[in-house]
Amino acid sequence: MNSIAGCILTPRGFLRGTLAIDEAGRIAGIDGTPVADDEARGGEAPLLLPGFVDLHVHGGGGADTMEGGDAVTTLARLHARHGTTALLATTMTAPLDEIRAALRALAPAVARREAGCARVLGVHLEGPYISPERLGAQPDCARTPSLDEILALAGIATIRLVTLAPEVGEALALIPALVARGIRVQIGHSAATYEQALAAIGQGAGSFTHLFNAMSALHHRAPGAVGAALAHAERAELIPDLLHVHPGAIRVALRAIPGLYCVSDATAAAGMPDGDYRLGRQTVHKCLGGVRLADGTLAGSTLTMDRALRNLVAIGLPLAEASARVSRHAADHLGLADRGRIAVGAWADLVLLDATTLRLRGVVVEGEAIAPGADA
Repeated sequence: MNSIAGCILTPRGFLRGTLAIDEAGRIAGIDGTPVADDEARGGEAPLLLPGFVDLHVHGGGGADTMEGGDAVTTLARLHARHGTTALLATTMTAPLDEIRAALRALAPAVARREAGCARVLGVHLEGPYISPERLGAQPDCARTPSLDEILALAGIATIRLVTLAPEVGEALALIPALVARGIRVQIGHSAATYEQALAAIGQGAGSFTHLFNAMSALHHRAPGAVGAALAHAERAELIPDLLHVHPGAIRVALRAIPGLYCVSDATAAAGMPDGDYRLGRQTVHKCLGGVRLADGTLAGSTLTMDRALRNLVAIGLPLAEASARVSRHAADHLGLADRGRIAVGAWADLVLLDATTLRLRGVVVEGEAIAPGADA
């Protein structure tokens, strides 16, 4: 049995003490004395926080999920070195043959975690069942959704989330059937009216994909999908790279949506130098911390979740809340009570942070120690 000492962020606050990890990679015990947040931040001991859970990852380390091959291993290794201990490999809108090929390559990684990698919990199918009016950086290959088609794709690799535009075809009617099969539905890449988005929430759509981006905006006489999310959603994902969403809009969403969680929407450019990379069928360019298409459209991000945590703290969130937004709330969205939190019996998915700078000093994935990577 291994143990780690430091200031441990539990659901009840910080403890200064020791966390024990059993041979199966789960937390076997937590022993310590309560300590105030400011005292934990001001000490020499490292902070132990839950590992990050990222439900929207297209790539990293130069690899893109749609490439197939060992791309998912490359990206899962890159993000693990930045504190992401569990993730959903996220596909792009593309012809069905390309999506099927990507899922076939992803299936083994979902079945078995490679050493040094984040756990791939399954797939986030972001498209092709989206609105051609709100493609964002998605290729123009949108399709009308079909339950049989989605279930056939889920038979190739485990699909945990599907992004749908509820106004397209019979999407609204499909939501209960997908939810009944354990597939979460998110509203995104959508031109839905407020009323259509609200109807989708009523049918069981449990979240919104990268809130504010690639969806009908809030207007005081036409509240759109954003208005429905702010008025009614319990959960939504948001990209806190401070490029996709202004800090003020992030704060609006935090006040309105209890279970708001953060995602990276990372591309192959994450962890890499400036230059050209692939995002599905698209070529994207990394420069000045962002990733864009040739026309200037934001196309995913270079964000890693350690930086996401620091960004949230920088805009004023208490560390404990920022931690929950990059770990526990996402795990709760998938119904995973043993990830995204530090508790006896949970997986030993941990990040060790410098108490002053919040820079990574170590990462633990299911009990395996992983050396952190450098910012890029």
